[in-house]
Amino acid sequence: MPINIPNLLTWLRIWLIPVFVAVFYLPANWVHPQWVNFVATAIFAVAAATDWLDGYLARALNQTSAFGAFLDPVADKLMVAAALTLLVQLGRVDAVIALIIIGREITISALREWMAGVGRSKSVAVSFVGKLKTTAQMVAILLLLYHDRLLQVVDAQLWGTWLIYIAAVLTLWSMGYYLKKAFARN
Repeated sequence: MPINIPNLLTWLRIWLIPVFVAVFYLPANWVHPQWVNFVATAIFAVAAATDWLDGYLARALNQTSAFGAFLDPVADKLMVAAALTLLVQLGRVDAVIALIIIGREITISALREWMAGVGRSKSVAVSFVGKLKTTAQMVAILLLLYHDRLLQVVDAQLWGTWLIYIAAVLTLWSMGYYLKKAFARN
């Protein structure tokens, strides 16, 4: 495993998962529930930022590696799955939506692995709809974790709910796109 800044940022994202989850299990007399939401949102935001930053630095510093290419999407999926599981437990996301998103991630990861094994990894390269799905999903999760009103005006739960439904539709759309590309006859 190459030790470099991008890989360390990816490991940081993985290490943040138990911290992120633990925040919701702190005794109620230790931290006010509103602060729990804020701290969890901040941890998730830091993790999301490291996802962008590790990829940027890997390319900018020419520190890409096969291990980093493997670990980065694993870290992403673990963080999203942890957040969605907590949001379902808190009653902020419908379990069906979480299953759609997590199921798609597992399916597309397996598809990419299979396509790489048969020498066709470019047929399932990241698409615009996949990036759009990720953006909607991350913003939705941040809003749903925060849960409270933003600036006393924006209902984070309402907007997060709408965005997570949009992310679920984009999730299904992107999965269909990737499956079609993978099984297209060339």
